[in-house]
Amino acid sequence: MTSLHDMFQLGQSPWIDYIDRDLITTNKITGVLESGVVGLTSNPTIWQKAFAGTAEYDGDIKAGVEAGKSVPEIYEAIAVSDITLAADALRAVYDKTNGADGYVSLEVAPDLAHDAEGTFQEAVRLFKLIDRPNLMVKIPGTPAGVAAYERAIAEGVNINVTLLFGLGNFYQVADGYFRGLEARAAAGKPIDRIASVASFFVSRVDSNIDARLQQLADVAAESAEKEALLALKGKAAIANAKAAYKAWQDLYAGERWQALEKLGAKKQRCLWASTSTKDPAYSDVLYVEQLIGPDTVDTIPPATITAFIDHGKAANTLTEGVDEAMQQIGAIESRGISFEGVAYQLQLDGLKAFAESFNSMLAAIAEKTK
Repeated sequence: MTSLHDMFQLGQSPWIDYIDRDLITTNKITGVLESGVVGLTSNPTIWQKAFAGTAEYDGDIKAGVEAGKSVPEIYEAIAVSDITLAADALRAVYDKTNGADGYVSLEVAPDLAHDAEGTFQEAVRLFKLIDRPNLMVKIPGTPAGVAAYERAIAEGVNINVTLLFGLGNFYQVADGYFRGLEARAAAGKPIDRIASVASFFVSRVDSNIDARLQQLADVAAESAEKEALLALKGKAAIANAKAAYKAWQDLYAGERWQALEKLGAKKQRCLWASTSTKDPAYSDVLYVEQLIGPDTVDTIPPATITAFIDHGKAANTLTEGVDEAMQQIGAIESRGISFEGVAYQLQLDGLKAFAESFNSMLAAIAEKTK
């Protein structure tokens, strides 16, 4: 038993934010699952590191070249193969939890982030291509992405809506899930095996807002104000996530959800992403420890998993200090820092970073094809 098992007992599912061929084709995946991990996610940055940083895909790239495949085709063949292997490795978890966990996520190409039709078509294509019930297709929570994901849910595709930072976006995603399920139910189709998560990013909020608070503190005329500003550092991300979870609780206590639940629908869980600590001044398990609660997922990088197993403590913290969290949000916004403005910028930055990683990955494959 590890602290990840304790987390699971409290209602939160620990997923690993990592994939490479070595993990899923050796007994390493067995060790990861035995440690308490019950799901896996990937993203363009993870794929970029896997392709550029190792030689384990060189044989696949060579075979792709010999078959006359393009660079994007080589990438997709490898990604689909690895995701399928990972889904098969986690299928026992999926079956044991009756479809609650055991999921593996694969992201649509970042260049489709503002193309609703293209995103929808790609999500359906990937879901059918991999043909595993424990696959989740990742779609960014942009306006186009939300429109595409609502249609994908109605089509019966499991979706991980990613790159969420603000409450406004979170409400849009929740409404999209309800609408997708309602449309599918109205068409007479089953909704009891559809799964979805709303990936709410955490540590990047602190990285952005902490820098703004520091700037204000540097020019504060009064020492009391300077101290108050500095005391708010490291508080924004957790407060933001707790506010989102409170909103989630309210939504899933309403009549609209109850009607869907009677038809067998599963709740769309909050997934905490970006839970590694970026600031060395903070505990390396800060975001993991402070956001544990029922009906949630935490997708955790390997190093943070190791740290949490070593010295992390699992306790139901997500519903604690909610009033204080709302006060902290109010105190930060009263200084002219808009959480919604920060959320919008962070989503744009995230899309740009993923696109850069995706293009860098394709460039690495192209270089190896030579």
